[in-house]
Amino acid sequence: MRPCTSSSRRLFMSSAAILGMDVKGASQAKFASSSYISSVKPLCKTLVSAPLKLTNVITRAMSGESEKGVVSGLPIDLRAPLDVSTYEYLLSLSHAMIAYPYIFLLNCNARQGKRAFVAGVADDNGYGWAIAKALAAAGAEILVGTWVPALNIFETSLRRGKFDESRRLPDGSLMEITKVYPLDAVYDTPEDVPDDVRTNKRYAGASNWTVKEAAESVKNDFGSIDILVHSLANGPEVTKPLLETSRKGYLAAISASSYSFVSLLKHFLPIMNPGGASISLTYIASERTIPGYTLFTEAVEVLAFEAGRKHKIRVNTISAGPLGSRAAKAIGFIEKMIEYSYANAPLQKELSADEVGNTAAFLVSPLASAVTGSVVYVDNGLNTMGLATDSPTLVV
Repeated sequence: MRPCTSSSRRLFMSSAAILGMDVKGASQAKFASSSYISSVKPLCKTLVSAPLKLTNVITRAMSGESEKGVVSGLPIDLRAPLDVSTYEYLLSLSHAMIAYPYIFLLNCNARQGKRAFVAGVADDNGYGWAIAKALAAAGAEILVGTWVPALNIFETSLRRGKFDESRRLPDGSLMEITKVYPLDAVYDTPEDVPDDVRTNKRYAGASNWTVKEAAESVKNDFGSIDILVHSLANGPEVTKPLLETSRKGYLAAISASSYSFVSLLKHFLPIMNPGGASISLTYIASERTIPGYTLFTEAVEVLAFEAGRKHKIRVNTISAGPLGSRAAKAIGFIEKMIEYSYANAPLQKELSADEVGNTAAFLVSPLASAVTGSVVYVDNGLNTMGLATDSPTLVV
């Protein structure tokens, strides 16, 4: 069932429900390329709720397997507020999250989802994809920016249903990507693109893929966004020790992995609605020594100050643990990093991409309205360790 609100107050169904698309249409993938935009028609149904009592709000993030008979998910609502009083809104929201930690607010005609642009999605096994899914499950409309050389493969895989299983949301429906934009965040404007890249066959047929052009395209198509996610990095000499890295390779890594977020914020901030939020991803190698892995990061505190003062936008960074994604395998020893994390982190379990996605959904939601300029660690606590517990030197 999909609950709605009466004219006087918001009511919730007494069983766990998940915000999202119509389950009946879940088997058919709705995908839009740069030439087509799909639309989602919200659904409503009236229901009755028991008397409510305002008490402490408890949130619970779930990932991976859910309890039997209970749907997993985040009690986060990324849809525009209903036309009800603030007291009634908080009252019903708190009651729902306390009584049913897995509940999601459902899609109703009176509300529209926040719009998110996720830069750096080129397959279905990275953190960018997981974040997009978490935002979609919480009711956000998803736009993605895909690296131009990977665009055709990504769009084709979506159309042919190769990602359908990984697109599945907690309610059984499929994540909808409203539009896919070509993007190469290394270049700010068309004038920055060198001739050898412009004429490269991997870029043939694509247009408007610099950061400035992508922002303008989103503005022309949708007017504004509420959420900006930076989930991309690259470096031609990523496997080299720092002292063996050339100036060109060093600057290329900074441009693709760090300044690209600055550029995205610069060009997307003018079309972000006040109160919006932005997320970037980093790794502990940006602040601790990881031999064979050099990482560059942007000054999230400075970006948070400037974006907050000028545009009322929050900026946070997630420092995620190692994940065996296709991009991460480029460094050559990602599996060893995952094994090390499992052996030495306080929580000895495999890190799920969904856990990073759920954290991102929280950080861009109203529940984190006072959180900005922060680095949030989602790594099973590995960042807190000062000693490798599996070190042979500790064996007595």
